[in-house]
Amino acid sequence: MTANAPLRVGLVGYGLAGSVFHAPLIAATEGLLLDTVVTSNEERQAQARAEFPGVRFAASPDELLARADELDLIVIASPNRTHVPIATAALEAGLSVVVDKPLAGTAAEARELAALADGRGLLLSVFQNRRWDNDFRTLAQLIEDGELGDVLRFESRFERWRPELKGGWRESGDPEEIGGLLFDLGSHVVDQALTLFGPAVQVYAESDVRRAGAAADDDTFIAITHANGVRSHLYVSATTAQLGPRFRVLGSKAGYVKHGLDPQEAALRDGVRPSAGEPWGEEPEELWGRLGAGESPLTGGGKPVRTLPGDYPAYYAAVAAALRGTGENPVTALQAAAALDVLEAARRSAREGVSVTLLPHHDEEQHA
Repeated sequence: MTANAPLRVGLVGYGLAGSVFHAPLIAATEGLLLDTVVTSNEERQAQARAEFPGVRFAASPDELLARADELDLIVIASPNRTHVPIATAALEAGLSVVVDKPLAGTAAEARELAALADGRGLLLSVFQNRRWDNDFRTLAQLIEDGELGDVLRFESRFERWRPELKGGWRESGDPEEIGGLLFDLGSHVVDQALTLFGPAVQVYAESDVRRAGAAADDDTFIAITHANGVRSHLYVSATTAQLGPRFRVLGSKAGYVKHGLDPQEAALRDGVRPSAGEPWGEEPEELWGRLGAGESPLTGGGKPVRTLPGDYPAYYAAVAAALRGTGENPVTALQAAAALDVLEAARRSAREGVSVTLLPHHDEEQHA
């Protein structure tokens, strides 16, 4: 790595995560160069070549790692079951790594990866892009400014209406695939809750398979009691016929209610790309959340609060800075491990019908 040369990135996987999120954001980041994409699928190769002329291809992670000395960073956007083995191999090859969430299937595996990266002096970061959602950024600012008073309860919903199965590993019931919504969308909502309110001490969950033919959870609720007393109620579902608010946050002074999803994923799916100086992640005023007390926002209660723009590009900008030694890792493996502690506890709670107490870890200060 030379001072002014761009950091060369190898991207493993060019499905939804690789093509919609990682490749466009890497390419849009000053100081990063999308060098190689790992996919043996000719259609996906053609898709990548059309958008990123000059990109190289490798048929497998092993082929990519055989030329590790030509790269500075590996991004793993392949199916969940491959995250740990590919990350391990990349770190052992001397490369820094970004892994799409979930980092691993267990917190123990996440901590082992963290120790491997730390021992080799390499960056290991987890792509938790939802920390840069417009509504989450806005809520974090409201809390910091004291607009809510003391937060008492945090309700977060990532709900969809998808009554028909789409197929693929994400809906697989095979434990090795780490499928289902608990570890998919649950990774996002749990990470957001821990980022805002700190360590969890108690977890209760309900997890169901609702759709005919489904093999993995598609309707899950997680209740977290944080060490500071805040309670988080988190919902992830593919079977919600009427969507609730994305956030309903209740404090001692006021509440904040926000409907609708951050627009960045939809823009990226539509081929819109972030570029310097151009608006990005903005939403229209009619979608702004409302802040107030004593009356429902649906009947005019509270005041509209401008939603801060979403900023997914900030994640890879921070990764580039961390690699150059001018910034911090934006999402650490130990933070991912703390979220996995909660997800594992939620899975046990739902299976056994019990509330699970979490023992403190030395790395809990990594959140909040």
